[in-house]
Amino acid sequence: MKLYVVDGTFELFRAFYSYPSTHTQAGREVGAARGLFRSLVSLLRDGEVTHVGCAFDHVIESFRNDLFPGYKTGEGIDAALFSQFDLAEAVSRALGIVTWPMVEFEADDALSTAAAQFVDSELTQIVICSPDKDLCQCVRGERVVCLDRMRERTLKASGVVEKFGVEPSSIPDYLALVGDSADGIPGIPRWGAKSASAVLAHYKKLEHIPAQASAWAVKVRGAESLATELYQHQAEAQLYRTLATLREDAPIEKDLEALRWCGPNADLLQKLELLLEDASLSERAATLSGVSRA
Repeated sequence: MKLYVVDGTFELFRAFYSYPSTHTQAGREVGAARGLFRSLVSLLRDGEVTHVGCAFDHVIESFRNDLFPGYKTGEGIDAALFSQFDLAEAVSRALGIVTWPMVEFEADDALSTAAAQFVDSELTQIVICSPDKDLCQCVRGERVVCLDRMRERTLKASGVVEKFGVEPSSIPDYLALVGDSADGIPGIPRWGAKSASAVLAHYKKLEHIPAQASAWAVKVRGAESLATELYQHQAEAQLYRTLATLREDAPIEKDLEALRWCGPNADLLQKLELLLEDASLSERAATLSGVSRA
């Protein structure tokens, strides 16, 4: 048995920029929602998907915006995309997927919570369907992995180390140093990917890095200036790590059996066809009925 947890917000964004704009007779944009439906059907065709949950940012802002004014907001999001957030959740529910709309938390927090909640269950694997680098902190050996569906690339713990130079548990510290433009985390001046990975590969956590470069057990170019910047921005580094650390207490379904995928919801699927004005949805969903689940 495998649990697949999906970053629905990312999937919606990808569909918006991959599928053509489509309007209903009333003029509502539904292209991304239709694209999301096709994407999730494609995922569910995989017989290894026995259990599945899909998380969405019901709103863009979260508790992190209260901690740091510069954290990402909904500013700049295309109105045609933003208007389909509710449709995306309807798509997920119509396909019979347990759906987690996040308000105070973010979709990534829901995925992190699911990974932590079920890591010791009878599941053979937990697959986090997202290419977001912050979710790499959730990876555990080969038991919890990240899947980039678009590139068909799976990252287990060794892959995280190969890609970032640090273990999964050090990803929040890594992002605190180098920053994450997607989330509005600026990082610490002068620190880049190479210096951060070299130092954290040895020290693992920010608080373990000696304040004086002369005490460092690793040789890094510009070590003196790096140590000075980190010392002068200790508070910021701690804050950025907090922002980059995914929560494990988001409000999600905690019963594994409730996450077992049992097929589309016929009533909701019929309503979705009317909402998206796409009579082909039931036909596409019907292709799932013959898939044997592992």
